[in-house]
Amino acid sequence: MRRHDVICCGVAALDFLWRVETLPIGDSKVRGLGHLQLIGGLAANAAIAVARLGGSVALWARAGEDDAGRRMHAEAAAHGIDVDHFRLFAGVQSISAGIFVDAAGSRMIVSHKGGPWPDDTDWLPLGDVSTAGAVHADTRWPRATRVLFEAARAATVPTVLDIERTDATDLLPLLPFTDHAIFSQAGFRGLVGDVPLAEGLARVAAAGARVPVVTLAGDGVAWFANGTIHRQHAFRVAVVDTTGAGDVFHGAYALAIAEGADLAPAVRFAQATAALKCTRFGGGSGSPDRDAVERLLADQ
Repeated sequence: MRRHDVICCGVAALDFLWRVETLPIGDSKVRGLGHLQLIGGLAANAAIAVARLGGSVALWARAGEDDAGRRMHAEAAAHGIDVDHFRLFAGVQSISAGIFVDAAGSRMIVSHKGGPWPDDTDWLPLGDVSTAGAVHADTRWPRATRVLFEAARAATVPTVLDIERTDATDLLPLLPFTDHAIFSQAGFRGLVGDVPLAEGLARVAAAGARVPVVTLAGDGVAWFANGTIHRQHAFRVAVVDTTGAGDVFHGAYALAIAEGADLAPAVRFAQATAALKCTRFGGGSGSPDRDAVERLLADQ
């Protein structure tokens, strides 16, 4: 049994990033200003953020036993992430994504889901959950998220769910086991529709999530607790690349919760971490270290 501040479970992908002046439109050619190839994906980026912030973190994920999978496995280990249960499967193609980032930091993403994916979760070391400070998962591997969150709830370990996109069939059964349900704007609207923010957050709480949270890009973050809507402003930074910023937010938030932070300080810490990531090209690997985050918090 191994003790970690955070266990991250879900997606890892090999990202191919290009910096461009403007995003491609139609049948066109665009000159690249820079290029990177690195590990990405929701859970992997969150784990990188935790590691960069000085936390102990394990990544429970699946990839193919191919060049992409081996590269991601080695890169995650180089970040200081426990990859003992980042499993590579023979006969499976790893997830990959092509990402264009323009001069304003906006991005265009083309992803390939890889596969075929074995859904068995018997190899996950659920006994480790009781010693974790928090567990984090995305919605791309619902079966693993369910067994992880059930084990965490039984052990009274906080659960943090990254809801970047919405499939209600997969999502709704997870919410009663979710302590912190963190939505992107698209994921939130995909579930609750075009209703006022307060009403939508209240609906998520009624579905079982203890603390519904939605990230609002330049408008900051909103969350619902004790029957009240709370807001945190966005930090003002020079944006270079927004790729992975939401994932980094989730990883930093999970670490703050694991360290015993209250909700408002956890949101502020995560918001500052994500803001600094946006000042750097390179997806989740652009996550800042703890000193940089503390300086931003002190300055603003």
